Parts: sequence; C-alpha cells; structure tokens
Amino acid sequence: MREDYDFIVVGAGLAGCVVARELAAAHFYRVLVLESRAHIGGNCYDKIDDNGVLVHEYGPHIFHTNNQRVYDFLLRFTMLNPYIHKVVANVDGQNIPVPFNLESLDMIGKGHLEDLLIETYGDGSSVPILTLKENENAEIKALADDIYDMVFSKYTAKQWGTTPEKIDQSVTARVPIRLDRTGTYFEDIYQAMPSAGYTEMFNKMLEHPNITVKLNTPFDLTMMTNEIPVVYTGPIDTLFNYQYGRLPYRSIDFVFEQYQNMVYQDYAVVNYTVSEDFTRITEFKHLTSQGCQNTTILKEFPTAYEGKVGQIPSYPVENNETKALYNKYLENVKKIKNLYLVGRLAEYQYFNMDEVVENALKLCENIKLNRT
Repeated sequence: MREDYDFIVVGAGLAGCVVARELAAAHFYRVLVLESRAHIGGNCYDKIDDNGVLVHEYGPHIFHTNNQRVYDFLLRFTMLNPYIHKVVANVDGQNIPVPFNLESLDMIGKGHLEDLLIETYGDGSSVPILTLKENENAEIKALADDIYDMVFSKYTAKQWGTTPEKIDQSVTARVPIRLDRTGTYFEDIYQAMPSAGYTEMFNKMLEHPNITVKLNTPFDLTMMTNEIPVVYTGPIDTLFNYQYGRLPYRSIDFVFEQYQNMVYQDYAVVNYTVSEDFTRITEFKHLTSQGCQNTTILKEFPTAYEGKVGQIPSYPVENNETKALYNKYLENVKKIKNLYLVGRLAEYQYFNMDEVVENALKLCENIKLNRT
C-alpha cells in the first residue's frame, strides 16, 4: 500500500467519489478507495429492483443547487434531467403543499391573512416556523400555532424524536413558510436527477486509471501510515471507537412495497405529518420519469441510531450538546498528521448534496496547496 498509492479515501459515497476523482484526475494522485459496504454510492445508492423500478435504496435523493461549479462538475459524469420537486403533506386526508405557502393558506380557510403576512414579512419571503410563532399579532400567532400542529409538531417528533424547539434551528429553517404560490419544494436554479441514476454517475466518477476501489473493506486508524494521507468520510466517533460516547443520529427503517399499477400516488413524496407511524411515502417513478408498467413505493419509519447491524446513520442530531461532543473528536483529528475529514458523517452536519460536492472540491484544492 505504501508503494502503490498517494492517497487513501475512506468511503465511496458522494464525498468520497468526488474527492477520489478530483485527486486522481485533476491532481494526478494514485488513489485507493476503501468502502465498507458491498456497493459504491453511500446513501445515494440506487438500483433496479425486481419490480423493474429504479429505486433509491436509502431514501429519495433529489439534486438541487445554485452552484454553477457543482452543477458543471456533475455534468461530466451524467446527463441531468430537469426535475421540479413538489411535496404535499397529508393532513386528515387533504394534500396540502409543503413548504406551507399561500395556496396552503387558502386550503385551510385562512386566505384572508395573506395581505397581513405579506405586509409583515414581505412578498415572496420565507419565514421559519419558530419565527412565525414569535409574532405578537394574535391572528398571525394563531395561524402559526395551526401550521405548527399540522406540519411540524408531530412530523418532527417522528423524524427527530423531539420537538422543533429542541433541534438546531437550521434544520427547521429548511422547510419555512413561503409567502408565494410556486408550490416547489426547492428554490434553486438547478433541480435535476441523473438520467441513468446515481450509481451509474458514481461508477463514471471512479472510472480512472489512478483510482482503485475495494469494497467490503472497513477502515480503522491502525491502517494509517505517516506516508499516505487519508481522506475520511465516515462517522467521526466510529473512527475513534466511541472514545467520548456516541454522536446521536437518526436512522430510518425502510419498507418497500411493490404494486402492479402504473402509479400509486399523484406526487413523488407525500409527507404524513399528523397520522401514520411513517413520515412519508416516496414513489420513485415520479422522480425518474420511468415508463415501466409497475411501481414501487417506500415508507420511512425514523428511529434512533444505536449502531445495530444493518442500521444506517442518516441524519446527525445537531444541537449545542452534540456540537460540543463532535468538537472533542475533532481535537483528536487535529493531532493526527495527514488525516482529512469531509462529508455529512465526518463533519457531523446536515449538508445538502451540492454542499457535499463543493466541500469535497475545496478540500482537494487545499490538499494540493498544502503539498506543493
């Protein structure tokens, strides 16, 4: 290993694949990618199931960005088919647009408050639910309480195991109240899906003579040498054998159901914010515009991550306490020569896909600067 490679990249998910490709192709390093799972792609891994449907094995992933550099980078490895993501919340059998917007306001019989909201916050603005709840106007506060109960309270309890007030506000701010009628989930310039799927995109990223991939190969610190730098994308607490305790994550139990129908629901994603034990149903054909006669849906049941066999750490639980715990592990990293971190798990942040790509590209630039 010392003679054959210039870098080791731990993890073949989004961050790891971008880093491996950039180090190999742009900076001419020989790269060994170690992946503990039996496949590349991390949680973005997709495949054709036995129902003939391209499914996302670990829940839906929709690419969206305003970052031209990130968009152009991915275009080197896939065609990106435009896709505008629309989500609804099933509230007592009624499908209400999410994020909650002016159309949603009409549907719950509160359209008369539109002018007041626009006058208070501005036409087209996005307002976090906790900000709306703090408004001193009685009508706005009552509306905020209604929206909180319909869209946020029970859904957050299922998704995060707590109330919105107890998680980092950057998380609840991802689904604000929007004072517009666009009905789209994301507002980014580019919203798209890879034409042949994420796994095929990752395969093309890793197709380079300077890259070697080894699957089913876990990594630990005893494999490090002073000569070969390591870019680590996995959970930071795992790397140090949970020295200071486990960083909390939410995991998801995925239940796939197959139907011999053309479609199951009218939207790609329907959130169940009040009823049901699951948080949402995804129907993949809406994401990928597949023309097959059958359909496959996915129900998601969030649960606490406990490190059990088969459990996947999906979402870091960000708050002041967990940030302090992460920083203790980060101090360990700083003491190790040639160890770099990148990605949602390694950096313990709830990044969007484009943020992961951008961070990976910046890391490669910094590595190159530090080694020249």
